[in-house]
Amino acid sequence: MWKGNVPRINLLEGLGVEGDAHMGETVKHRSRVARDPSQPNLRQIHLIHAELLDELAATGFEVEPGRMGENITTRGLDLLGLPTRTRLLIGKSAIVEVTGLRNPCLQLNGIAPGLMNAVLDRDAEGNLVRKAGVMGVVIAGGEVTPGDRIHVELPAGSHSPLQPV
Repeated sequence: MWKGNVPRINLLEGLGVEGDAHMGETVKHRSRVARDPSQPNLRQIHLIHAELLDELAATGFEVEPGRMGENITTRGLDLLGLPTRTRLLIGKSAIVEVTGLRNPCLQLNGIAPGLMNAVLDRDAEGNLVRKAGVMGVVIAGGEVTPGDRIHVELPAGSHSPLQPV
């Protein structure tokens, strides 16, 4: 699952991150393939906010960027607060459309025991809060490098909160 840090990634329109296990037009996650391998892949790219890694470090989890399978780590961007269909213009030409929240799985506990529970929380009403980043699809391809600016383009009309995908 660890993707490590690289000097650049190449986003491919309609597919995802070049060379990534989740790249493709249709689902790649084992459980989703078992249900229906022809489903569209709404999880082509995974973004995590560095503030989550800071929060985890403060509670004793040392998790490096890329360790939880994310392709892009952001800072200063409220990923979890974005509505569905938000477009992220990254670098010179790449565009990612946010499709939903990452639904963390037990594989995270293979990184560190208890990590899955550490990326889950409850709000004031007792509802489950998923903090492990967002998933998206690549609308326009391009090279992405560390430090590239991310411009947020909210969808027109009413906004729907992110749901797990």
